[in-house]
Amino acid sequence: MCSLRIIVDQLTDWRPYHPSEDLIAADAYLAEEQQSPEQDVATQVINLSADLDYLERGYYVSLLAQARGQRVLPSVETLNELSRKALIDLRLESLEPLLDELARRGSLSGDSFSLRALFGECLDPTFARLARRLFERLPCPLLEARFIQRQGVWRLFRLKPLKLAALEGEEQDLFAGALNRHSRKVWRTPKARRRYRFDLAILIDPQEVLPPSNKGALKEFIRAGRQLGIDVSLITRRDESRLAEFDGLFIRETTSLDHHTYRMARRAEHEGLVVIDDPRSILRCTNKVYLHALLRTKGVAAPGGVLLNRHDMGRLEAKSAELRFPMVLKVPDGSFSRGIVKIESLEQLRQESVRLFESSALLLLQEWLPTDFDWRIGVLDGQALFASRYYMARGHWQIYDHSKGKTRSGGFSTHAPSEAPKTVVRAALKATRLIGEGLYGVDLKQVGERVVVIEINDNPNIDAGVEDTVLGRELYRRVMRVFLERMEARRLSRT
Repeated sequence: MCSLRIIVDQLTDWRPYHPSEDLIAADAYLAEEQQSPEQDVATQVINLSADLDYLERGYYVSLLAQARGQRVLPSVETLNELSRKALIDLRLESLEPLLDELARRGSLSGDSFSLRALFGECLDPTFARLARRLFERLPCPLLEARFIQRQGVWRLFRLKPLKLAALEGEEQDLFAGALNRHSRKVWRTPKARRRYRFDLAILIDPQEVLPPSNKGALKEFIRAGRQLGIDVSLITRRDESRLAEFDGLFIRETTSLDHHTYRMARRAEHEGLVVIDDPRSILRCTNKVYLHALLRTKGVAAPGGVLLNRHDMGRLEAKSAELRFPMVLKVPDGSFSRGIVKIESLEQLRQESVRLFESSALLLLQEWLPTDFDWRIGVLDGQALFASRYYMARGHWQIYDHSKGKTRSGGFSTHAPSEAPKTVVRAALKATRLIGEGLYGVDLKQVGERVVVIEINDNPNIDAGVEDTVLGRELYRRVMRVFLERMEARRLSRT
């Protein structure tokens, strides 16, 4: 469990706010003797000092915190960037579309305006996304930004840390609430704080139609984690700036490379968190073209197939000659049976290729292998976790049928890995060894004696009532135990 230190210039600066035993004056913090290494790496520091300029007192607070192995906000890197206009401009290029959108909606008036972002929150909801983006790109607890309009274009003119003493009235209320939301440990009692050794964030999207874990499974993950001494919290993409508070990140949202899930996985790994699934696994699993080439290179049985290039339109007949109709045409990053088309003829291949090439320069054309069900072998840390049969949707050739506007899926049955065919389990384990040691779902087809790997999923479904029907709550405990072992190992390596 991470302890928390809130650094202020003088303890009286905190007078408007709820008393906290985590509070310490900057001079007292700088004069502290080195704690034990294990204590230091489990400490989160929020630096609210006013003097954050280079080599001033607040700068040294962040510098010493990092030297002690503590997680500090803002980091020295952030302070250095805030001191250089060119670096700020580089990090905040993505603000321009937001400013243009605000201008089009008539939300900006005059030639300039100022915005105060307190842990990425602001008083005016009109500028909520802008405040959050500032904090995500340059994580500093208190920021003040000045924007100006020149020749009809809005630009960031100045960005600087804001002093705690500069807050008044409603801003003080917002700050207290934002700090509470950013780090709820501030208001916990010491007894509650001692209950857990580690903090784990589970990334979810409450609006996702087909999430990797349903609400029942998420509750079981939380229960299992807390039984093992891990405090588990659900977070969303809006909590990206809070990642440094945690010891681990468990992604339970459909991943993609051009997506916040990949960005957050990379950031969490950079912060030293245990991440499942890690950025490398996301990179390797989310693209079917990569998997096709990887499996073929490493001699793992997979459906026969060829890669189609956008420039191959005039050679489709020759390129597809080694396969027989019907075939399956896939976009590289489709999921849940989306972006996959059954091809019955050369003419249909031409038509669908034109459509799908609009979103990808490469497509994967594979042989069609009709089966009543696909095997899904769940693999965690190199070991088979569960074995499920996912049956095709009624009257359809895929597990998920999106053809009529409403998604339908087939049935399922879950088995102990020992009950699945040994050839299926062996193929799944061989395939995942090429990816990593995270949590994977390997989809396979068995046609007679032939077993082929269809794809490897980096964040497979674990739903209450489906994948847990054999192991029950033990399935969730196994996942949490892997996190516990890795977080303990990470802490030992730091000390």
